[in-house]
Amino acid sequence: MRSSLHRRFTAPIAIAAIAGLTLAGCSGGPGTTTADAGAEGDGTVSVYGTISETEAELLEQSWADWETENGIDIQYEASKEFEAQISIRAQGGSAPDLAIFPQPGLMADLATRNYLKPAPQAVEDNVDEFWSADWKAYGTVDDTFYGAPLMASVKGFIWYSPAKFAEWGVDVPETWDELLEVTATIQAATGTAPWCAGFGSGEASGWPGTDWVEDLVLREAGADVYDQWVNNEIPFTDPAIASALDAVGEILLNPDYVNASLGDVTSINSTAFGDVATPVANGTCAMTHQASFFDGFITDAGGEVGPDGDVWAFLTPSNDSDGQAVTGGGEIVAAFSDDADTQAVQAYLSSDDWANSRVALGGVISANTGLDPANAQSPILQEAITILQDENTTFRFDGSDLMPGAVGSGTFWKGMTDWINGTPTDEVLTGIEAGWPSS
Repeated sequence: MRSSLHRRFTAPIAIAAIAGLTLAGCSGGPGTTTADAGAEGDGTVSVYGTISETEAELLEQSWADWETENGIDIQYEASKEFEAQISIRAQGGSAPDLAIFPQPGLMADLATRNYLKPAPQAVEDNVDEFWSADWKAYGTVDDTFYGAPLMASVKGFIWYSPAKFAEWGVDVPETWDELLEVTATIQAATGTAPWCAGFGSGEASGWPGTDWVEDLVLREAGADVYDQWVNNEIPFTDPAIASALDAVGEILLNPDYVNASLGDVTSINSTAFGDVATPVANGTCAMTHQASFFDGFITDAGGEVGPDGDVWAFLTPSNDSDGQAVTGGGEIVAAFSDDADTQAVQAYLSSDDWANSRVALGGVISANTGLDPANAQSPILQEAITILQDENTTFRFDGSDLMPGAVGSGTFWKGMTDWINGTPTDEVLTGIEAGWPSS
């Protein structure tokens, strides 16, 4: 099982809106802390997150040398129930020293309730040096900086076969209209559906569909509208959001275009998102939409990823070819304790040293500008790092991860599966919007 960048284990709980903006929420109770400010610590720091199995082992390996050098034992615990349990632990006085939040909104909720400690100056200095202002904002709540970014993913990649594109006489499209033209050309040449998709992910089914919509909102309507939408300053029923969903439907609701080798349109819901890797790798599916982490799934399915490999990827294009706007995911590391050991670990995890250590072990990337892209072991991950480090890239965090959980991991996920099953766009959007908390 892959990390929180790759799969989501989100309980449908209400979380606050986009970090860094004024948040509506409950009054803050006394925060839990395991140590007083300035305390030396006891030589151990507990860290709690969603990163599990092989990737948890790599995470622990990434800081092993630092632990020895600094005499601090980092004790990591993974949980599929993180999103629900972190709030319970905080309220019960048993919070970890540090938590790795896959959703900035969840971190913001706990910050507004005074459970989290502001980040020490060393962490803020690292973020000011190595991250963009957008990334810093995701760890900032009501003008107080709490958490530094950790790892990242670039969403919106379209995975395809370079050899097949050459065979069909099509080029990588530079605009959305060109993507539709490429789709039609492949369908005519092969007589089969060019696209495959899977929304299946257990209790989290539907999230791959939200990624599609987020890409189209950012690319069609722009970053300002995207920000307003994520914060519910414009509703899901706004024409800009409806237009984005309808644009996605030009592909995903067209029975001539999906679901290559897997079934009809409705089979998208019953297909596990990772299972799409096999038809892409073996060439029976021409294109699929998924984040940078899909590289690992393609490799597991026997495909070689690279510009000259079996499978390569390009970013979902905008309506025009100017600029580069991308959505993505990541994690924020925030503290419930402010003892010296906890602050030292939090500072290390925000450093370029840690980013290079972890990325060199494989499978993940970071938006840390001190990261050497050559440390990434996959060409698509190297490409993703370059995109994240490009000062001309407009980056926006995954919208559903910024929305309250009742929407982002509730009505939005459900709405996408309903939409695939035939529920009309206006009805779907009205139902998703109804999930927003009233206060």
